[in-house]
Amino acid sequence: MKQNIYDAIVIGSGISGGWAAKELCEKGLRTLVLERGRDVKHVEDYPTAMANPWDLEHHGRMPLAVKEANPIVSKCYAFDEATQHFFVKDTEHPYIQEKPFDWIRGYQVGGKSLIWARQTQRWSDYEFEGPARDGFAVDWPIRYKDLAPWYSHVEKFVGISGNKDGISSLPDGEFLPPWELNCLEKHIQKSVAQNYKNRQVIIGRCAHLTEPKAIHLAQGRGQCQARHLCYRGCPYGAYFSSNSSTLPWAAKTKKLTLRPNSVVHSIIYDEQKKRATGVRVVDTLTKEMTEYFAKIIFVNAACLNTNLILQNSTSHRFPNGLGNDNGLLGKYIAFHIYRGAGGGDYEGFEDQYYYGRRPTTAFMPSFRNLQKQEMDFQRGYMVAFSASRSKGNENPTAFGADFKNSMTEVGPWGVFIMMQGESIPKLENHVRLSKDKKDAWGIPQLITSVGYDENDAKMVKDFREQATEMLQKAGCTNVETYDTHQSPGLDIHEMGGVRMGKDPKTSLLNEWNQLHQCKNVFVTDGAAMTSTGNQNPSLTFMALTARAVNHAVGEMKKRNL
Repeated sequence: MKQNIYDAIVIGSGISGGWAAKELCEKGLRTLVLERGRDVKHVEDYPTAMANPWDLEHHGRMPLAVKEANPIVSKCYAFDEATQHFFVKDTEHPYIQEKPFDWIRGYQVGGKSLIWARQTQRWSDYEFEGPARDGFAVDWPIRYKDLAPWYSHVEKFVGISGNKDGISSLPDGEFLPPWELNCLEKHIQKSVAQNYKNRQVIIGRCAHLTEPKAIHLAQGRGQCQARHLCYRGCPYGAYFSSNSSTLPWAAKTKKLTLRPNSVVHSIIYDEQKKRATGVRVVDTLTKEMTEYFAKIIFVNAACLNTNLILQNSTSHRFPNGLGNDNGLLGKYIAFHIYRGAGGGDYEGFEDQYYYGRRPTTAFMPSFRNLQKQEMDFQRGYMVAFSASRSKGNENPTAFGADFKNSMTEVGPWGVFIMMQGESIPKLENHVRLSKDKKDAWGIPQLITSVGYDENDAKMVKDFREQATEMLQKAGCTNVETYDTHQSPGLDIHEMGGVRMGKDPKTSLLNEWNQLHQCKNVFVTDGAAMTSTGNQNPSLTFMALTARAVNHAVGEMKKRNL
């Protein structure tokens, strides 16, 4: 037992878990990080990072047999022959879909920080005050001012490229030089500014080092090469991941112990001490169960697995899951709405092109229901779009110089446009444990019961109308939009189930991300989110984590934990 005692335990090594490890170790705590997947070391475990298409057996495409065997993960835009080793296959960790839900998972050291889309936007008080103003979910226990310094703390270390755009609903941050819109995107940006008073097109803010600072070079990271092969793992460390940044930084302190192949079964609660004392871990290779102990525990297993672990952490005091006195654990799961998309053609700019494979797109912050409720649906959506030129008259029968020439010809400009909408957390959207089906490690399988509602459909309809109008006003032709009707989950932004709030009767966590009923357990991943906003969520997860660690260590020094 003495060998298994630490100051802190972190469950999960993804974006938020990596940050918990960094902050805890920097503050002097002996920290154990538990990762259910295999170890992945930066650079050396990115086997396809520098591969050419012809180096891959199927030139990057997935064989039909693999797609048929994995109908869920195959839907993910980043899943291909060069990245498949960073994704969980459908049969490897089964779950039960009571309603269609496509759960995309990455079980390895670094988690989904190796395969995320790297888009980073701050929240504003429009999001933090939204539930109270519009009457859904519960009031957030924090506001933008509480998180603003922690956004800055995270951004400086991560490296975020972007412009200071002066948009009240999308606060500016600590930015590296931005990427640039291409000529057609700038044209659409100008058209939007001329035709709409409350809409602004900006270049996307993303976790890429466009101009590394001293802090980034100290991490061993380098400048982004605009390859856009990010989902293979970046050998330059140019985009932020736990593997290239926070975990190595934590390891430098000599306070980190990283244990891969460790599935957390449950959290141990001591009835006499009235606190959590440790965790039960199943070794994925030997199936042996071991217990580890610590004064504080950070649960960062990613939203749904965090819900699963807490629900499976039962005791005499908490028969329905750790901290679950109010019965709300696993309830109010929400997500981002990606169903609306479309595009169009543009005649012009035939003499212009663009450089490299820029890792972000043009963005338009939400413009619906900002100051007040004004639409027939609640909340709003961001718009993302990108313009590019299609290939020209590629001749498959050409050879030699003729083939090369056909490959360098380019066709007309086109635009792809999509939405990222805020769904409303609802009681019926939930996850729970199966009573009879278990996974390979003896843990109950998760049942997902999460679906769309009328509010979501109305938002998709409005996006399609507005996207069509904006592209047409910019001079685009053949404009078409569509509803993908994709299942929730494919957005990979699931949130909630262990929501923050002011009242223990209506929430699970307080303003410091502590369980109301078990103060030495912290949840700072997507499960903690009271509502979803319409921004990409990872930056907020990281800021919440750094803030929570600072509070936890302070409370430990006061002997309150």
